[in-house]
Amino acid sequence: MAHKIAVIGGDGIGPEVVAEALKVVRAAGVELETTDFDLGGARYLADGTVLPDDVLDELRAFDAILLGAVGTPEVPPGVIERGLLLKMRFALDQFVNQRPFLLPEKDIDFIVIRENTEGTYAGEGGFLRKGTPQEIATQGSVNTRHGVERVVRYAFELAQSRPRKHLTLVHKTNVLTFSGDLWQRTFDDVAAEFPDVTTAYNHVDAACIYFVQDPQRYDVIVTDNLFGDILTDLGGAVSGGIGFASSGNLDPTRQAPSMFEPVHGSAPDIAGQAKANPIAAILSAALMLDLLGEGDAAERIRKACASATDLTASTPEIGDAVVAAL
Repeated sequence: MAHKIAVIGGDGIGPEVVAEALKVVRAAGVELETTDFDLGGARYLADGTVLPDDVLDELRAFDAILLGAVGTPEVPPGVIERGLLLKMRFALDQFVNQRPFLLPEKDIDFIVIRENTEGTYAGEGGFLRKGTPQEIATQGSVNTRHGVERVVRYAFELAQSRPRKHLTLVHKTNVLTFSGDLWQRTFDDVAAEFPDVTTAYNHVDAACIYFVQDPQRYDVIVTDNLFGDILTDLGGAVSGGIGFASSGNLDPTRQAPSMFEPVHGSAPDIAGQAKANPIAAILSAALMLDLLGEGDAAERIRKACASATDLTASTPEIGDAVVAAL
């Protein structure tokens, strides 16, 4: 049966890279039934729509969501991010953000598991006396035992399935003594259930150094929402560039659709010029296939992407090269 996929091309280079991802998936022999949704910065500028509740309800009926990129310079920061991306993650309970980083020639092969629905992105906080010299702004970090434990458990299960069986917790327990304590205690409790998984702990600032100087030390990393957001951009930089960085926003329970997107932005300065590297979008589609039970096709796509070395080619030509390698 065909997998039902909601496609949000979005803004800038988003539609271009998504088109290549879909082309590659179909070339790999996976049947898709796609429905396009007009969402993103351009839609917001046209009619003020970000993500209406009725559209969100429509999205629930799909097996997965594939997104290109969203955002335009004309839209104020935060409107699309909170109104579309975060709303979708929270409403569909996509509590795992999974981002793999692979660069075989440098022996880099690690995955960052980021908690995706809590932390500082939960929106707790506010202003007092806004716009005055005495203005106060607070931004809290929301951490629940339930939220932390389920993402930590997912990370342990993933680590157990990999050859090295190693998991590193990244936080800042020496300064964030409340949230850090909850994360560390939860991590230790769950670790007792996975005796064959070796563990480590890094402060986030130390992890930034290790990402640059010694990324080979890592296998699977689990961390909170904010730290994970920052570390995964750095991970892309040290493993070939952001044009290769894929991601999945997952509900591992499959009660709601997961959403897959390249880590890069909409790059409006090169939109429509066929200059965008579609590999990150193609690899994100491969992550989608993993979730959909199409693991063989996903692995073939990853191997084909690794053989597409001419990144000076146009966006469609890179997609064609991956198809040819299949």
